[in-house]
Amino acid sequence: MIQISNLQKNFGEKCAVDIEQYHIGQGEMVGLVGNNGAGKTTLFRLILDLLEADRGEVLVGGIDVSKSEEWKNYTGAFIDDGFLIDYLTPEEYFHFIGKMYGLKKDEVDARLLPFERFMSGEVLGQKKYIRNFSAGNKQKIGIISAMLHYPSLLILDEPFNFLDPSSQSVIKQLLRHYNEEHGATVMISSHNLNHTVDVCPRIALMENGRLLRDLDNANNSAEKELEDYFNIGESLPQAPEEAGTPA
Repeated sequence: MIQISNLQKNFGEKCAVDIEQYHIGQGEMVGLVGNNGAGKTTLFRLILDLLEADRGEVLVGGIDVSKSEEWKNYTGAFIDDGFLIDYLTPEEYFHFIGKMYGLKKDEVDARLLPFERFMSGEVLGQKKYIRNFSAGNKQKIGIISAMLHYPSLLILDEPFNFLDPSSQSVIKQLLRHYNEEHGATVMISSHNLNHTVDVCPRIALMENGRLLRDLDNANNSAEKELEDYFNIGESLPQAPEEAGTPA
């Protein structure tokens, strides 16, 4: 689903992303972890063609994201609240997103039903614009809007940010179910190792713009290795140049 080759992005003298080869297959659920400044958000923006790479390419479904927009039809993403149209109500925004993908109003309303517990009665029917919602509810609106058209590729940057513990638990369940029901490729980033380990069977460790390791997280097996890395700061062995398949 995602093929990265010789990808590099610099900001002045700082190398934000430098990835030689990386592959994510259809239906995989991958968590991207790393400290602040590791390059996680920059990588997502390159994948989504929101930034121009200095070199290399990203293919989504075999399509070069910088040369065609066809991949956008089956991709959903939420990076931050800049994705939202904040002078609309949530209902108006959801129906607008649905219309972009050919969904009728009643189809959008039906697709919102599974998110009722996630919205906690605080999103729909509030009669106020998105800009007047809390950061947590803006986060919920963005995540839901990214999933409404049932994309086969879903990318979420820090989806657990601003959410209370109950909402964090619910979104983990929703993401697992979405991955299983639709066979979708799901890629998330998070500072929270526990949430990432809970939800992602494959984890990529990123530091200084590079993917250091590609970890198989079957039965949460990557948790100890990640905790040791971040708590002690010891370097993990470098992965092979092509880290397309988990160990």
